[in-house]
Amino acid sequence: MTGAMAGFSWKLFLLSSLLVVESSAQDFGQTQFICTSVPKDMDLCTASMQNSGPAEDLKTTIIQLRETVLQQKETIVNQKETIRELTSKLSRCESQSLPAAAGPGGRRPGSKNTMGDVSRGTTETLAQLGQTLQTLKQRLENLEQYSRGNNSAQSNSLKDLLQNKIDDMERQVLSRVNTLEESKPGARNESEQRNRVESTLTSLHHRITDLEKDKDGRPTDKFQLTFPLRTNYMYAKAKMSLPEMYSFSVCLWIKSNASPGVGTPFSYAVPGQANELVLIEWGNNPMEFLINDKVAKLPFLINDGKWHHLCITWTTRDGMWEAYQDGVLRGNGENLAPYHPIKPDGVLVLGQEQDTLGGGFDATQAFVGELAHLNIWNKKLSMAEIYNLATCNSKAPAGNVFSWTENNIEIFGGATKWTFEPCRSLN
Repeated sequence: MTGAMAGFSWKLFLLSSLLVVESSAQDFGQTQFICTSVPKDMDLCTASMQNSGPAEDLKTTIIQLRETVLQQKETIVNQKETIRELTSKLSRCESQSLPAAAGPGGRRPGSKNTMGDVSRGTTETLAQLGQTLQTLKQRLENLEQYSRGNNSAQSNSLKDLLQNKIDDMERQVLSRVNTLEESKPGARNESEQRNRVESTLTSLHHRITDLEKDKDGRPTDKFQLTFPLRTNYMYAKAKMSLPEMYSFSVCLWIKSNASPGVGTPFSYAVPGQANELVLIEWGNNPMEFLINDKVAKLPFLINDGKWHHLCITWTTRDGMWEAYQDGVLRGNGENLAPYHPIKPDGVLVLGQEQDTLGGGFDATQAFVGELAHLNIWNKKLSMAEIYNLATCNSKAPAGNVFSWTENNIEIFGGATKWTFEPCRSLN
């Protein structure tokens, strides 16, 4: 009985094994048994991995990838060294050929600070001085013609004084030429010499202007200002400030063909805010009008070398603004510094953008061209009033806050003044 039970158990075990093998074959498809000789003391799992073909290929691939990564890393290091060497050489070249920047500054991020002396070539400097001297001579000749009928000793003495100053300026120019021919002066000496020349020019302008004011019957508003070069020292300044304003209109005649951008025709700065009121066309950007550093883009196109009449009106209520060119409405908008009154006790500058109160000029933002008849009102002008201004109608009003007269403006740095009558002098 016991033997029969043992035989039955053995048969049951074989049957179970066959079922397991059959089930495995069904799960994995066709299978085969591989016999491999393995050393007695070696682990079976390790032996199976060593004898696996795909594992060997994978190991070889990993080694190759490691070698490739190391080679690329070495190449990158070499390239970095080359870049550093080239950058160092470029910096040395730039330091030898270009003037050093004075540091960050200007109204816009990334703009160059040119508050130091503007680098100008010898030919350009002498040409500017020659042009300015010629202008002064012409104005002096006009005064001489006027004073021929006046035999007063005072007129003759003033004329002689001005003539002596012009002769002195010519001697300075000749001395400048001789100095440049002998040896190139240092930057500091050159700057000091230029400052002395410009100071003399400014003083001479003021004396001639005073003489011109004394001419009988000469209107004090028939003049224009000319800014021939983009500098950080040529400008005009109003002798008075603006009052607090909750609305205003500003109008002017302007002529320029400067590119890129005509620069800054005028700017008004107050304590704590350099951009209280600014008209600027900077770089390749469209002309902009700033109030309390808030910006409106204006649809003006003026850099064609022709005279244009511009008017901008604004009210603090909702920040409503309108822009007129040659008497025609070209654009309008709102939310330009709404409910912000224009602050008083500021400085109004023509030809330069202010980064500080009354100064901080940047040559890259300077105006190049001609300006005339800048007038400011503390109210919004009507469309009819603006049209009368643009067409030189006799009914056109003068600014009640700032009016264009010689008594209200000071000229600095060699900006020139010429007789100008709107509409008669156009283009």
